[in-house]
Amino acid sequence: MAAYSKADLERRMSGAVEALKGDLSGLRTGRASTSLLDPVTVTVYGSNMPLNQVATVTVPEPRMIAVQVWDKANVGPVDKAIRSAGLGLNPIVDGQNLRLPIPDLTEERRKELAKLSSQYAEKAKIAVRNVRRDGMDGLKADEKKAVIAEDERKRLEIEVQKLTDATIAEIDATSAAKEREILGK
Repeated sequence: MAAYSKADLERRMSGAVEALKGDLSGLRTGRASTSLLDPVTVTVYGSNMPLNQVATVTVPEPRMIAVQVWDKANVGPVDKAIRSAGLGLNPIVDGQNLRLPIPDLTEERRKELAKLSSQYAEKAKIAVRNVRRDGMDGLKADEKKAVIAEDERKRLEIEVQKLTDATIAEIDATSAAKEREILGK
């Protein structure tokens, strides 16, 4: 059985891009979005649960997120989880509802978020390079086992490199678009 699988490499590389998009969606751009609260986990019923499993998150206005907690006993833990998530949001508790006004981003905060966007992109690139290395190692192993010939290995290595370059270009474009959005350019 061959150690190299182009479909597997493509799947893993696109997985890195999707993970980056998920990370970037959590970065605040000054507009309210339900995805801002995706990374928030709440400790309730003795375990950590995603916020969307204990409350309904909506955006009633462009600069406001509303969180309706289903169980009254969870209002405190949800409030605490949002405050401690490092998103710079301060919930206003109103019964079982929490209102989250989205403050304007300061220039300093915008730069921090743009830097964070770059860090996420770098993490995704490292993941892609690791997938590339696995692919190259797989090709060398296949050549050693005489599954493929040397010229076939070299041709496939070029294919793997092209796939890597295209994926990294997509990561750069995604990250640059998010930075422009954050910096308001």
